[in-house]
Amino acid sequence: MRILSALSGAFFGLMAAVAATAQQAQPEVTLRFQHFVSPASANPTHFMQPWADAIEEQSAGRIKIEIYPFMQLGGSATDQYDLIRDGVIDGGWVIPGYQPGRFPEAEALELPFMTTKSAEEASRAAWLFTQQNLMDDFADVHLIAVHMHGRGLVHLRGAPIEVLSDFNGLRLRGPSRPATLLLERLGATPVGMPVPAFPEALSRGVVDGGVITWEQAPSLGFADLIESHTDVAGDQSLYNLYFLWAMNRGVYEALPPDLRAVIDANSGLMASAWAGRAHDTGDAEGRIAMEDAGNTIAEMSPALTAEIATLGEAVIADWIVEMEARGLDGAGLVDAARAAVALETGSAPGPYAD
Repeated sequence: MRILSALSGAFFGLMAAVAATAQQAQPEVTLRFQHFVSPASANPTHFMQPWADAIEEQSAGRIKIEIYPFMQLGGSATDQYDLIRDGVIDGGWVIPGYQPGRFPEAEALELPFMTTKSAEEASRAAWLFTQQNLMDDFADVHLIAVHMHGRGLVHLRGAPIEVLSDFNGLRLRGPSRPATLLLERLGATPVGMPVPAFPEALSRGVVDGGVITWEQAPSLGFADLIESHTDVAGDQSLYNLYFLWAMNRGVYEALPPDLRAVIDANSGLMASAWAGRAHDTGDAEGRIAMEDAGNTIAEMSPALTAEIATLGEAVIADWIVEMEARGLDGAGLVDAARAAVALETGSAPGPYAD
């Protein structure tokens, strides 16, 4: 009986220890982040999930990050900023340009030929520009990172762009107001829409193509929907898009100081550059996928690129006037964006020159 009693005591002691260990292994905080694209696309694969894994590891499991693709927690891509601000979700991926006119100062980074084709370089510049110019705009959320994507291309259901008149009459998807302003200058009919709506619009013939990156091409089914992909010549991107990786400010501030420190260690310039590298990696993968699909890969001539850059400068000039009419220093914002890019790349953006 003594042996049985001892064995029983040991068994229950072991179970109590296991239960205590399991209890310790439970996260203190579970944060739900949301985005609007495929989990197989570049940013979720090469930034969001590795970032979440780093947070969990560095917090010794005390923070768990759950990432939901395709807006699975509700709302639409255009609502994402408000979902985070209002605490409907704890954090997520935001494209401010999906709400035209709400964050006008951020558009300076999205203007034609403003950034290089390196998403990492552009994202480092975006963090610097944000710290200097945009923190008041996003004061009601907690910014973890801001970033840009890589080179923006023209993707068409037909032949590639060879001369400026090839744009005439094309219905082209644009992701932001600066992009649609440029498309209009080029002679196309711009159709603003978030990325989740793009494949259906292509398949139904609502648009003839649009501007987006290489990295989104595989997850959007471009192997079947698109015939040609055309980039501009040179090192500067035709256009770019500004993103936030952010969380609810109240949720962040309610974390214990040591857990906030884990978030902070994976935020800022480092995280912004990391998110940019994710797009550069995805761009390389996306281009290979489209080549393997047999799609036409083209680059505009330097002469055509210079024509487009001249039209882009007209877009920038109009944008400056519009911002000043709204009481904003449009010229100063353009200068600040160019200075940030120059600091991170060693060269100042401007009109394309062969």
